[in-house]
Amino acid sequence: MIDKLEMFIAVATEAHFGRAAELLGISQPTLSSGIKQLEDQLGVQLIVRGSRYGGLTAEGEVALQRARQIVGDARMLRDEMRFSRNEISGELRLAVIPTALNCAADLAARFSDLHPHVHATVLSRNSTEILRMIDNLEVDAGLSYLDNEPLGRATTAPLYRESYALLCSPEGAFAQRQAVSWSDLDGAPLALLTGDMQNRRIMNRNLADVGARPVIALESNSLIVLAATSARHGCMTILPDDVARVLAAGNGLAVVPIEGGRPGHTVGLVVRRSEPHTPMIRALLTEARRMTRVPEVA
Repeated sequence: MIDKLEMFIAVATEAHFGRAAELLGISQPTLSSGIKQLEDQLGVQLIVRGSRYGGLTAEGEVALQRARQIVGDARMLRDEMRFSRNEISGELRLAVIPTALNCAADLAARFSDLHPHVHATVLSRNSTEILRMIDNLEVDAGLSYLDNEPLGRATTAPLYRESYALLCSPEGAFAQRQAVSWSDLDGAPLALLTGDMQNRRIMNRNLADVGARPVIALESNSLIVLAATSARHGCMTILPDDVARVLAAGNGLAVVPIEGGRPGHTVGLVVRRSEPHTPMIRALLTEARRMTRVPEVA
């Protein structure tokens, strides 16, 4: 039945039979047949059907919560059995906000070095998608902001606190400055992350606090696009300091720290709250806590 429950979760998550089938790597007729078999086993209709997906029935809404719990428990049992052979193995799936991808790569590499039988997959997503994917068991963990917007029921481990910098061409107006303030950016042409990103909402608040109204020349959910745009004379972007320095390396871009504004927000590992966690998640939390650059509060 576990495979049928996973089919049901996929359809409910994607709200589309075709996309769910593609996600699971099966044909749509196989998916439809699996859902029908599950409904027959449970004795209730789970999905409203018509010419297309019509949502969940009342029974389907209740079943979805139980299905997530059952599938999560089954995966935990599988991981416990693998761990009983004195190794952590399997796939580690991480969803990560774009500005934390550099840290995610470091965490995944360290984890793979410690556990060579683990294969890691890192996906770039916004913070809302990350929480949804964790809740729907699409990923095992996420890297996101911990203290800016509500996380719901989650276990977290802080990794670092952001500070911000301006990334611009060496000919840019601020390129030779030791630092700039948020108010200096009033009227400046900026390329920024799209509005669905928490980082963009943080940028907007810092700028609004000082009454700065930059000219938004471009928006993108890709850091590569923002950096490439900043290489052009006359446009700049704002990024966390460590990300800005990585993107500037070898590209001849200037990195200028931004001083003042609100304290930087904390980014960390987010996993589904569960007691106990699987051996893989326990090991991942341990490694994240070992990597943390956030000082302990006395």
